[in-house]
Amino acid sequence: MSTSPPPPGTAPHQLLAPAADDPREVGGYRVVARLGAGGMGRVYLAYTPGGRPVALKVVRPELAGDPEFRRRFAQEVASAQRIHGLYTAQVVDSGADDPTPWLATTYVPGPSLQQAVHTYGPLPARTVLLLVAGIAEALQEIHRAGVVHRDLKPANVLIAADGPRVIDFGIARAADAGALTGTGLRVGTPAFMAPEQALGRPAGPATDVFALGALAAYVAGGAPPFGTGPESTALYRVVHEEADLGAVPAGLRPLLWHCLAKDPADRPGTAQVIEAVRSHPAVGGELRFAEDWLPHQVTTELRRHADAGLPVPPATALDAALTLTAPREPVPAEAPGPPGAREPQPRGRRRAPASGRGRGRTAAVAAAALMLGAAGAFALLDPSFGGGGDEDPADPAEAVAGAPASTPAATPASTSPPTPSAAAPGYTAVHTGTELTSPDQSYEFDVKAGRVVPQETASWYVGRSATEFYVPESSDAYVMPAGRQGLADCLKGIESQPVTALPFTTLRAGRAFCVRAQDGRDVGIVTVLTAVPGDGPLKVSVEYHRRNG
Repeated sequence: MSTSPPPPGTAPHQLLAPAADDPREVGGYRVVARLGAGGMGRVYLAYTPGGRPVALKVVRPELAGDPEFRRRFAQEVASAQRIHGLYTAQVVDSGADDPTPWLATTYVPGPSLQQAVHTYGPLPARTVLLLVAGIAEALQEIHRAGVVHRDLKPANVLIAADGPRVIDFGIARAADAGALTGTGLRVGTPAFMAPEQALGRPAGPATDVFALGALAAYVAGGAPPFGTGPESTALYRVVHEEADLGAVPAGLRPLLWHCLAKDPADRPGTAQVIEAVRSHPAVGGELRFAEDWLPHQVTTELRRHADAGLPVPPATALDAALTLTAPREPVPAEAPGPPGAREPQPRGRRRAPASGRGRGRTAAVAAAALMLGAAGAFALLDPSFGGGGDEDPADPAEAVAGAPASTPAATPASTSPPTPSAAAPGYTAVHTGTELTSPDQSYEFDVKAGRVVPQETASWYVGRSATEFYVPESSDAYVMPAGRQGLADCLKGIESQPVTALPFTTLRAGRAFCVRAQDGRDVGIVTVLTAVPGDGPLKVSVEYHRRNG
């Protein structure tokens, strides 16, 4: 993990221009950028009618049609709106009864803890202690409202100059409805789950305290305390094994061990956690987020965002750009539009936009110029880690900084088939160097079978829109560095730098990405051989490796 700051002008988290099928307005809020997507829906940067920015979460259509989900969502949103803690991103508005439910929260223009650790490495002990105290105070307010967070993790804590901001509190309970769990998506994040949550038992305030201990161990040591790997492995370790705090500074371990007790009754309350931090020698009896509470690199990053400013309100260049590429009337989030107005939506994708069809490069470039310095809320929906910073820094075409000044040429690029990957211990190569050509967006690559198939016919697949590849939501993906397609590199990268999007601007001819199934047994490596923007033929080379045993 790199501990050096990113190159000047490079943001560790990024914004994307709205796709052609993204809503222009939801509940009276004007959408200006897409911050991310995940199991429950998409998150947008939007503006109030008076010009204030908010993070806007729009629920997936299939969940919107489930009565039990809607009931729980409305209930949890009503509870969340009663929470006014200084260290929470407050829920400011919602449309729980709208055809497509949504909620709006205070916008925090800073990185998540996951993004900060990924970019700069583990944080100092004093910083970690102050974070723990601030998050514990946020949990006090959340619990006082009768809410349990249930999914506290580094991606759900954003960094502001005056302390942390906890986001997405309580909403995970709505996800426990059948429409979501029936899709195979797990409620919560295994690496930060408490044992009782992993066992399907009721969650309470102590559940969040356990997650706080796991979060603090990650921030202080740079890795989850119960390791990485398949979800089943993490869940087993959470229930049956002790946390690995070997990388955590010794002075922090007693408090974290207390939080990570297997029995909820043995964990401290939030007030006890705050008092333990206050009495810690590294803090000196004073809990205050002074100017020096963060490492210099992180403070510099926050100031860079503040100096750059937020995206300008809509109805300017962004609307003009979208008009050039999508000349139709604005469509509310719940309106499907007239028959034939849109192409069929590909099924669940890996935290990527639900569709990029019709999004021109003009819109992406124009919107990128408006978005410098505002991407913290990307973390709101990432089901496993925070977003941003996962894109290949050598190809920041979709990034806020360094956006391309011109559109790619329409002439196909091509490259020779790659050399098959060297074997990795524990894996068998089922097939390598399988060249496949997708005629258009209505076909997908069946990775296991090594063939091109119509949409909706393969269980594990790589598909494509006009602007990017997509993979199943339950899979992990990683964009491999230029010139490297090895299975070992793939497995390492998926653990350390999973990506949330696979745009063609990054995956030009000769570049490769890899995909790992949810259970970790199946791994595919896809190398782009020819790439043409739009809906033309696209040729790739596919490898499929299966874990032994």
